[in-house]
Amino acid sequence: MKNVMIILLGVIFLQGCATVYQPSGFGGGYSETQLDENMFKVSFRGNGYTSRERASDFALMRSAELTLNNGYKYFVIIDSGSYSSNSTYTTPTRHTTSGRVNTYGNMAYFNSKTKTRGGQTYNISKPSSSNTIVCFKEKPQVEFSYNAEFTYESISKKYGIR
Repeated sequence: MKNVMIILLGVIFLQGCATVYQPSGFGGGYSETQLDENMFKVSFRGNGYTSRERASDFALMRSAELTLNNGYKYFVIIDSGSYSSNSTYTTPTRHTTSGRVNTYGNMAYFNSKTKTRGGQTYNISKPSSSNTIVCFKEKPQVEFSYNAEFTYESISKKYGIR
Protein backbone atom coordinates (compact mmCIF):
# COMPACT_ATOMS: atom_id res chain seq x y z
CA MET A 1 0.00 0.00 0.00
CA LYS A 2 2.84 2.38 0.87
CA ASN A 3 4.50 1.79 -2.53
CA VAL A 4 1.25 2.54 -4.34
CA MET A 5 0.94 5.86 -2.51
CA ILE A 6 4.54 6.80 -3.35
CA ILE A 7 3.98 6.03 -7.04
CA LEU A 8 0.68 7.94 -7.03
CA LEU A 9 2.29 10.99 -5.42
CA GLY A 10 5.14 10.83 -7.96
CA VAL A 11 2.69 10.80 -10.87
CA ILE A 12 0.74 13.71 -9.39
CA PHE A 13 3.97 15.66 -8.83
CA LEU A 14 5.10 15.12 -12.43
CA GLN A 15 1.74 16.17 -13.79
CA GLY A 16 1.60 19.17 -11.43
CA CYS A 17 3.65 21.39 -13.73
CA ALA A 18 2.60 23.62 -16.62
CA THR A 19 3.12 22.09 -20.04
CA VAL A 20 6.64 22.66 -21.32
CA TYR A 21 7.64 23.53 -24.88
CA GLN A 22 7.66 20.06 -26.41
CA PRO A 23 6.05 18.01 -29.19
CA SER A 24 2.49 17.03 -28.37
CA GLY A 25 2.17 14.19 -25.87
CA PHE A 26 0.08 13.05 -22.90
CA GLY A 27 0.56 16.33 -20.99
CA GLY A 28 0.14 18.62 -24.01
CA GLY A 29 2.59 20.31 -26.39
CA TYR A 30 2.81 21.60 -29.94
CA SER A 31 1.83 20.07 -33.26
CA GLU A 32 1.66 21.32 -36.80
CA THR A 33 0.24 20.46 -40.19
CA GLN A 34 1.76 21.68 -43.44
CA LEU A 35 -1.02 23.05 -45.65
CA ASP A 36 1.10 24.27 -48.57
CA GLU A 37 4.77 24.81 -49.38
CA ASN A 38 4.91 27.90 -47.16
CA MET A 39 1.72 27.54 -45.07
CA PHE A 40 1.28 25.76 -41.74
CA LYS A 41 -1.35 25.29 -39.07
CA VAL A 42 0.38 25.34 -35.68
CA SER A 43 -1.29 24.32 -32.41
CA PHE A 44 -0.27 24.21 -28.78
CA ARG A 45 -2.31 22.36 -26.15
CA GLY A 46 -1.64 22.95 -22.44
CA ASN A 47 -2.57 21.03 -19.31
CA GLY A 48 -4.56 22.23 -16.30
CA TYR A 49 -1.57 24.20 -14.94
CA THR A 50 -0.86 26.08 -18.18
CA SER A 51 -1.99 29.69 -18.55
CA ARG A 52 -3.69 30.97 -21.71
CA GLU A 53 -0.76 33.36 -22.22
CA ARG A 54 1.75 30.49 -22.13
CA ALA A 55 -0.27 28.45 -24.64
CA SER A 56 -0.51 31.45 -26.98
CA ASP A 57 3.20 32.25 -26.61
CA PHE A 58 4.24 28.65 -27.33
CA ALA A 59 2.03 28.49 -30.44
CA LEU A 60 3.69 31.72 -31.62
CA MET A 61 7.15 30.37 -30.75
CA ARG A 62 6.50 27.15 -32.70
CA SER A 63 5.29 29.27 -35.65
CA ALA A 64 8.60 31.16 -35.60
CA GLU A 65 10.61 27.94 -35.24
CA LEU A 66 8.83 26.30 -38.21
CA THR A 67 9.43 29.41 -40.30
CA LEU A 68 13.18 29.28 -39.60
CA ASN A 69 13.43 25.48 -40.00
CA ASN A 70 11.90 25.74 -43.47
CA GLY A 71 14.30 28.43 -44.72
CA TYR A 72 12.04 31.47 -44.26
CA LYS A 73 12.61 34.66 -42.25
CA TYR A 74 9.13 36.14 -41.77
CA PHE A 75 5.62 34.89 -41.19
CA VAL A 76 2.11 36.31 -41.18
CA ILE A 77 -0.73 34.89 -39.10
CA ILE A 78 -3.77 34.62 -41.36
CA ASP A 79 -6.00 32.88 -38.81
CA SER A 80 -5.74 32.24 -35.09
CA GLY A 81 -7.84 30.82 -32.31
CA SER A 82 -7.72 30.21 -28.60
CA TYR A 83 -9.98 27.99 -26.59
CA SER A 84 -10.09 26.00 -23.36
CA SER A 85 -11.47 22.59 -22.54
CA ASN A 86 -13.04 22.66 -19.10
CA SER A 87 -13.72 19.79 -16.72
CA THR A 88 -14.26 19.19 -13.03
CA TYR A 89 -12.91 16.65 -10.58
CA THR A 90 -14.52 15.88 -7.22
CA THR A 91 -12.46 14.10 -4.60
CA PRO A 92 -14.04 11.04 -2.95
CA THR A 93 -15.97 11.70 0.26
CA ARG A 94 -15.08 9.68 3.34
CA HIS A 95 -17.03 9.60 6.60
CA THR A 96 -15.53 8.37 9.87
CA THR A 97 -17.73 7.89 12.92
CA SER A 98 -16.42 7.21 16.40
CA GLY A 99 -18.39 6.92 19.58
CA ARG A 100 -18.58 6.01 23.24
CA VAL A 101 -21.18 4.12 25.23
CA ASN A 102 -21.71 5.05 28.89
CA THR A 103 -23.88 2.97 31.17
CA TYR A 104 -25.61 4.06 34.37
CA GLY A 105 -27.48 1.25 36.01
CA ASN A 106 -29.86 -0.16 33.45
CA MET A 107 -29.49 2.91 31.09
CA ALA A 108 -26.98 3.28 28.24
CA TYR A 109 -25.99 6.53 26.55
CA PHE A 110 -24.20 6.72 23.21
CA ASN A 111 -22.19 9.77 22.10
CA SER A 112 -20.73 9.88 18.61
CA LYS A 113 -18.83 12.18 16.28
CA THR A 114 -18.75 11.94 12.51
CA LYS A 115 -15.92 13.51 10.52
CA THR A 116 -16.29 14.05 6.79
CA ARG A 117 -13.27 14.38 4.53
CA GLY A 118 -13.05 14.96 0.80
CA GLY A 119 -15.84 16.06 -1.48
CA GLN A 120 -13.98 19.09 -2.85
CA THR A 121 -14.63 19.95 -6.48
CA TYR A 122 -11.83 21.33 -8.63
CA ASN A 123 -12.37 23.09 -11.95
CA ILE A 124 -9.72 22.27 -14.55
CA SER A 125 -9.18 24.44 -17.62
CA LYS A 126 -6.80 23.29 -20.36
CA PRO A 127 -5.96 26.11 -22.80
CA SER A 128 -5.13 25.64 -26.47
CA SER A 129 -3.98 28.09 -29.11
CA SER A 130 -3.59 27.75 -32.87
CA ASN A 131 -2.20 29.85 -35.72
CA THR A 132 -2.41 29.41 -39.46
CA ILE A 133 0.73 31.03 -40.85
CA VAL A 134 2.19 31.89 -44.24
CA CYS A 135 6.00 32.08 -44.38
CA PHE A 136 8.12 34.48 -46.47
CA LYS A 137 11.82 34.79 -47.34
CA GLU A 138 11.61 38.60 -47.59
CA LYS A 139 9.58 40.96 -45.41
CA PRO A 140 6.08 40.94 -46.92
CA GLN A 141 4.30 44.15 -47.87
CA VAL A 142 1.46 43.59 -45.44
CA GLU A 143 0.36 45.60 -42.45
CA PHE A 144 1.69 43.16 -39.87
CA SER A 145 4.31 40.43 -40.06
CA TYR A 146 6.62 38.70 -37.59
CA ASN A 147 10.40 38.47 -37.78
CA ALA A 148 10.78 34.76 -37.00
CA GLU A 149 14.25 34.93 -35.46
CA PHE A 150 13.38 37.85 -33.19
CA THR A 151 10.08 36.26 -32.13
CA TYR A 152 11.69 32.91 -31.34
CA GLU A 153 14.51 34.50 -29.32
CA SER A 154 12.15 36.78 -27.41
CA ILE A 155 9.72 34.05 -26.32
CA SER A 156 12.44 31.49 -25.55
CA LYS A 157 14.17 34.08 -23.35
CA LYS A 158 10.90 34.86 -21.56
CA TYR A 159 10.48 31.18 -20.56
CA GLY A 160 14.17 30.30 -20.14
CA ILE A 161 14.18 27.81 -23.03
CA ARG A 162 17.35 26.86 -24.90
